[in-house]
Amino acid sequence: SQLFNKVQPTSTKMAPHTHRVKKAKKVLKKFTLDCTKVVEDEVLSMNDFSEFLQKKIKVKGKTGQLTDVVSITVEGGKITVETAEQFSKRYLKYLAKKFLKKNSVRDWLRVVAVNPTSYELRYFNVLQDEDEE
Repeated sequence: SQLFNKVQPTSTKMAPHTHRVKKAKKVLKKFTLDCTKVVEDEVLSMNDFSEFLQKKIKVKGKTGQLTDVVSITVEGGKITVETAEQFSKRYLKYLAKKFLKKNSVRDWLRVVAVNPTSYELRYFNVLQDEDEE
């Protein structure tokens, strides 16, 4: 009976729970626009296209201020857009279509998704339409 008297009851309070906030890792997204067929036929200029993208891409609601967040590189007939911010592939397609319309070649070219991270500029199949007439 004396043993039970010496042991003091533990407190019912638990240690304070600390919440740890995990910092989100910066995920680098990489999108490509393949324009090789169009550039070989000299329909578009890659430099003009990359300049257009640099002027028009919005970062935090402002155009033309890519800073370190978005980088655009031209490799042959391909344009690569790398970003650490939230950026949708669909926005890149919208800008590509806008550029085609600006250069009045939207009637002959279309933007097609090749895989989940890239687009390709292709010609419309005009030959099939001529055979039907």
